[in-house]
Amino acid sequence: QVQLVESGGGLVQAGGSLRLSCAASGRTINTYTMGWFRRAPGKEREFVASIGWSGGFTNYAYSVKGRFTISRDNAKNTVYLQMNTLKPEDTAIYFCAASMSTWPQTRPGNFGSWGQGTQVTVSS
Repeated sequence: QVQLVESGGGLVQAGGSLRLSCAASGRTINTYTMGWFRRAPGKEREFVASIGWSGGFTNYAYSVKGRFTISRDNAKNTVYLQMNTLKPEDTAIYFCAASMSTWPQTRPGNFGSWGQGTQVTVSS
């Protein structure tokens, strides 16, 4: 099973940007669909974005489309989430996840490996 560690979270003002990273170890991720999810205070975990094994396919939640960009570097075994024009409602713990299931994947249940999460806080 692949181990995932997120980094790059922090406190940012509304309109600002952050770049999250997800470093994988234990196995190479070049055959995995990778995804980002988030859980806001008092809410359930929700899908943010996913990317196919080659990086050629991406999928975004409507709430982040046009502001967030998911990418991957299989040579570095790392996945990224570039977040621009952040809003207070983007405040959440962000989780990286890996799925062996076929593309596309948006359901948390189809992702078998998860990181511990990184906190993103957007102030107004």
